[in-house]
Amino acid sequence: MITMVGFPNDVEEVYFGETGIFAAVEQGTYLIDMTTTSPKLSVKIYDAAKERNVYALDAPVSGGDTGAKNGTLSIMVGGDREAFDACHDIFAAMGTNIIYEGPASCGQHTKMANQIALGGAISGVCEALAYAKAVGLDQQTMLDSISAGAAGSWQMTNMAPRILKGDDAPGFYIKHYIKDMRIAVEESEQVQLDLKMLNSVLEMYEKLAESGMTNLGTQALYHYYQKEK
Repeated sequence: MITMVGFPNDVEEVYFGETGIFAAVEQGTYLIDMTTTSPKLSVKIYDAAKERNVYALDAPVSGGDTGAKNGTLSIMVGGDREAFDACHDIFAAMGTNIIYEGPASCGQHTKMANQIALGGAISGVCEALAYAKAVGLDQQTMLDSISAGAAGSWQMTNMAPRILKGDDAPGFYIKHYIKDMRIAVEESEQVQLDLKMLNSVLEMYEKLAESGMTNLGTQALYHYYQKEK
């Protein structure tokens, strides 16, 4: 059984609600939660599954709408190794980079690392485009020049063209990215890490959310720099 919903409270309801999965799940069932959610909640699901002789895996993904459509997602899996091996063919139908990360919650912690890195990448692309425009460069020519070098990234290749077209359609919603970054901030604070870049990018997205942009794609961060001119 695979679940993939929006927010941690949705996951909580799906699994632990009055009519949720744990109210009726059969022994021996494999539960795969692919929502990006709290690592603590993934441990809670794992423990509840263990009590019922059920297998639980946390398996968040990365790759956006393009990866989902093409079946090329990166899938980060936490839980028992034996359960991961048993479900590998299911993951292979959706992704090409399928990695066992470790015990329960390790998939979620890896996704948090992904979302932290994403913040630097997408803000870097937006800042490069904003700088190019401000100093009078042709933005597309600038991208053609730097995207094949050390500055190149998935975000530059896939998101920058959308930004230049004014395409804010969501491959990944701002509201969901804000949720992810807030989880990452909470987890980092618990291990005494002050992640300044993460907090800065979260603040920028929260300002866009206040402007009613929560249902736009993450590439809409470029609007922040337009507002700041």
